[in-house]
Amino acid sequence: MKAEVTGRVAYTPPKLSLWRRSLNARTALLYLFPSILLFTVFVFYPMFRTIYLSFFLTDQQGTAAVFVGMENYQYLLESPAFRNSVKATVLFVLYTVPTGVIISLFLALIANEKLKGIGFFRTIYSSTMGISVAASSVVWLFLFHPSIGMFNRLLHVLGMPGVQWLLDPDWALVSISISTIWMNIGFSFLILLGGLQNIDEYLYESAKIDGAGYWYQLRRITIPMLSPTLFFIITISLINAFQTFGQVDILTKGGPSQATNLIVYSIYREAFVNYQFGTASAQAVFLFICILVVTILQFKLGEKKVHYQ
Repeated sequence: MKAEVTGRVAYTPPKLSLWRRSLNARTALLYLFPSILLFTVFVFYPMFRTIYLSFFLTDQQGTAAVFVGMENYQYLLESPAFRNSVKATVLFVLYTVPTGVIISLFLALIANEKLKGIGFFRTIYSSTMGISVAASSVVWLFLFHPSIGMFNRLLHVLGMPGVQWLLDPDWALVSISISTIWMNIGFSFLILLGGLQNIDEYLYESAKIDGAGYWYQLRRITIPMLSPTLFFIITISLINAFQTFGQVDILTKGGPSQATNLIVYSIYREAFVNYQFGTASAQAVFLFICILVVTILQFKLGEKKVHYQ
């Protein structure tokens, strides 16, 4: 088929037939089928099952027994234990996310310098990625020990009284936050270091020619050019903080006095210790809504300050 365009003859390719487009769609679905199957089994079915169970009282096997509608949600809103869990989770997020991102950025800036032997420090800073939550939590359990722990021994050397790190309600959440920041630094550091190394050196060379100092380059070049990576790290850190479970289970079991009873650990205890799957499902739905709202706000507000190249 030929068509005349601006005085010359151009070739217009024929449109794909309906049968050909249908074949392409079936082929695409065939390639996507393994992923669709995995998401259905491990994501979509559990999610809809959880929403379904949140409207029921269940037996100890998790089978829906009595439809109660919104009563599980009403019970949560009136429960002091759940409100304390929400408060602890919000404080934990505020403790870990900003501190973890700032420390990771600081280490990435240091490791990005062209210094002799800097590769050793890059390896050390990112090494926490290779340690499981369970193993690292056991190490921190010894560090926080009130009598043989390194932290209290250091305080005694300095002439200060020891602290009941995991047994004092005022210190337990802080202790969990410290261990969590250490566990997450490796991943954040590695991603931020990759972002720094992708910034064009020509920008720094031009700034140096114009007489710009280090702090000016950091504010006007490094941070703006690194903003997409920072946006990603902050979003992932927020989601991970809301989903924290392993270190709480190993270090404090939600105590003392429910000071570290984060929402995910509260869901676990409600479902698999108290066998109240209905209220546990309602808490899971509440957590899903919280993460969804925070993520949407992050994209709506935070992405405006992101400078894409």
